[in-house]
Amino acid sequence: MPDILTSAYGLDADLPDVLKRILADKVEEVRQRSGAKSQSAIESAAANAPRPRDFVGALCERISEGRIGLIAEIKKASPSGGVIREPFEPAALARAYEAGGAACLSVLTDAPWFQGAAEHLVAARAACKLPVLRKDFLISPWQVFESRAMGADCILLILAALSDDQARELEAIARSLDMAVLAEVHDERELERALGLETRLIGVNNRNLRTLVTDIATTERLAPLVPPDRLPVAESGLRTAADVHRMAEAGARCILVGEHLLREVDVEAAARAMVEAA
Repeated sequence: MPDILTSAYGLDADLPDVLKRILADKVEEVRQRSGAKSQSAIESAAANAPRPRDFVGALCERISEGRIGLIAEIKKASPSGGVIREPFEPAALARAYEAGGAACLSVLTDAPWFQGAAEHLVAARAACKLPVLRKDFLISPWQVFESRAMGADCILLILAALSDDQARELEAIARSLDMAVLAEVHDERELERALGLETRLIGVNNRNLRTLVTDIATTERLAPLVPPDRLPVAESGLRTAADVHRMAEAGARCILVGEHLLREVDVEAAARAMVEAA
């Protein structure tokens, strides 16, 4: 499958094994979905989608209030943790996160690895007023239009999975649709590449995609390198108020938290504890 990734999508074949397998599945998924709906049809659907909500503005508002800008995640399962929450009710989770003070939502739409679906994002967004990030592995312009068509206000670009040219192309399409972009990095080289994009949002993934090992010291190392005109977002591995304090001290007053919140009985209270941990 590396030859397909390289030739069809301009991706580096020398990828971590887990990411390589995920992207191989994603290539086939994009082929099937784009075959079922043409480029012109998906662009038309994107143009007729609900007006985008201000993702970056929502995070900045929380920070200006002296609180943490929480991007609360909705996902049914993960490769490392299996099924996370049953019953899984995206709309109810969205309302609970909103009541708990989250600034934004993140919704997993990848099916093979996270048991996600576009319907999860649609239901979550309709249930609240929060801006929503589509959390998926975007490799094709078609997917950016698809993200807007389903109502996403922000997309994720994983630098480990994209060439520089591809990242710039996907970002340009997102910006033309008035969507925000969260550029995700894990090391200094990826951070340098992300800073070549226009987006203010720089996500620092504390999870190593080679090993799936998580270390929040990754944000402590990289966040201080993010220029003041950008907004670092700490991702993965955050469970306690002490963890949130560590991220804030490193310069990341925005966090993306999923599994910890989803495993709590009272997700509203868990979200509130994160928001007020600063």
